[in-house]
Amino acid sequence: MLYCSYKKAEAKILTAKEAMQFIHEKVWQGSKPGLSRTRELLSKMSNPQTSLRFIHIAGTNGKGSTSAMLAGILQAAGLTTGLYTSPYISDFSERMRINGKPITDEELASVTAFCAPFALSMEDRPTEFELVTAIAMEYFARGKCDLVVLETGMGGRLDSTNVIESPLCSVITNIGLDHTRELGDTVEKIASEKAGIIKKDCPTVVYALPENVMDVISGRCREIFSSLTIADFDEIKTISDSREGQVFSYKEFENLELPLLGTHQLNNAAVALEVIKVLRSQGYRITADAVRQGLLKTDWPARFEIISEKPFFVVDGGHNPQCAETVRDNLLKYFPDIKRVVLFGVLADKDYMGQAELLNSAADVFVTITPQNPRALDAFLLADKLKGFGKPVIACESTECGIETALKLAGQDGVVCSVGSLYSAGRVRAFFGK
Repeated sequence: MLYCSYKKAEAKILTAKEAMQFIHEKVWQGSKPGLSRTRELLSKMSNPQTSLRFIHIAGTNGKGSTSAMLAGILQAAGLTTGLYTSPYISDFSERMRINGKPITDEELASVTAFCAPFALSMEDRPTEFELVTAIAMEYFARGKCDLVVLETGMGGRLDSTNVIESPLCSVITNIGLDHTRELGDTVEKIASEKAGIIKKDCPTVVYALPENVMDVISGRCREIFSSLTIADFDEIKTISDSREGQVFSYKEFENLELPLLGTHQLNNAAVALEVIKVLRSQGYRITADAVRQGLLKTDWPARFEIISEKPFFVVDGGHNPQCAETVRDNLLKYFPDIKRVVLFGVLADKDYMGQAELLNSAADVFVTITPQNPRALDAFLLADKLKGFGKPVIACESTECGIETALKLAGQDGVVCSVGSLYSAGRVRAFFGK
């Protein structure tokens, strides 16, 4: 039922459950590009975002991991740090955190009750993501955050997070083909949308990208006088690399420990470290020990996360070919000589066959499941499409059945990797008590 008046909305939202019911109302659903609704809503709320300072992050892949690393370092430096990400893995509260702690039920109810009448008073109603972004801004302002690491939802130029005016730093992580219907069907078009977060006279840090993509981003920086720093992956020196984590050095940052696995995570860390250098140049005191402790404590679930052993069980929320390539490489590197079972569940509007073709070389068996999402591809339809690879494929009625089947197929000495959608990751992790 839609909350239809100021008093009714304010009275009804007394608990986190009621807040979530309000946030998920059908009236907020859909995706409508543009910043006007977010600006109007925040204006009605007295613009809480103007009291905050931001590091704004866009990208196709790696922006969540990079955001988590940065937030950890800033927190270790003694700064009250907000972190805004999407989507969540297990619980909505993960989307907005202060100093690593998700928003509490009481805080969510209070902030949503405050925002509700303003959202309801708008003739052009905000989307759910726009509403949640406004809730997050109010939450971070009430929490008196020194800095907020702000991740875009989709794209950048027209993403609701782009209402902020002058970030301390704009950050662009790896770019690939995803959300092509909304952002464009080439990496250049997608890069142009991501580059929309770059602001006049504000520094920009970028993941090292192919020349055709860098041309788009560097052109935007020149146009609006934004200094550009590109992470130099040749400066990454790997000291050790195992299933337990990685030790590396990057430029003047030496012997850093990172629990996240994969070469791509070292690349993401290099981007984060370049941002730290920008913040230091702006007067922020971020010590070498803060950098070390922040990276060491980075916890970012469902990114090639090993959650069980005998057999090994890996969860990765990757959902596009670029992610699948990384998962394939990691499986071959960390689990080279054992049986590998790929537990695969996808959304029908993603390039799932592109993912499958890349994963195929690292898979001995496929087990298919249906993610809990209206856009999900049925496990049995997916299994039919995978049979062309000439490997065993088993379709399962439920996620739990898929997990149990995959575990049996892997045996005590094998590995299972769940991949294909973040919408499966939460349920898979819950099976193991995560």
